Amino acid sequence: MEELLRVYGPGSAPAAHGRYALIGQPETLVILERMENAPFLLRSQWEKELETVFLDDLESAWGPRVYLSR
Repeated sequence: MEELLRVYGPGSAPAAHGRYALIGQPETLVILERMENAPFLLRSQWEKELETVFLDDLESAWGPRVYLSR
């Protein structure tokens, strides 16, 4: 999580371009927990309510362990 914040969080180059909006938000911890433990449930619920680009960006930054969109 520390690495995620350092590389993609507020003040980083990727964040300056408007990407990775969720990183640095308190909700990120809960989303990452769901990403690790119930990725397909998270994706199915997310798609009903929110833009998938936010989840896609967080998924990409979190690493290759989980790819919810595949």
